[in-house]
Amino acid sequence: MGFRFEEDPDEEPDEPARPAQPDGARGAAAGLVPSVGLPTRDWEYSTKVLSVAQVADGVTLVKLLHEVAADGWELASVIDGGEKRVILMRRPKRSARESRRVGFAPPTQN
Repeated sequence: MGFRFEEDPDEEPDEPARPAQPDGARGAAAGLVPSVGLPTRDWEYSTKVLSVAQVADGVTLVKLLHEVAADGWELASVIDGGEKRVILMRRPKRSARESRRVGFAPPTQN
């Protein structure tokens, strides 16, 4: 049979009670490790309205997405609008610096 020790409730503790130090996994959950999530982005949105037949034909929607992808747009959602479908597209907002395209300008006539 093992011995069991109990603390005397009338005795004052030698040291004030300290919370236990978190170990690795609990330390991360307690906020000791900084968050490294994705940066927040502001988005620009654009919409196009297509009929159900245009969405279902397998050509029109693909052609539209291919054309707008050249400007950086991506498909965000297809919203049901009854007999029509609203194609919601988004792209990251561009600062004034990013909106300028890099490259050579076409030659000008003198």
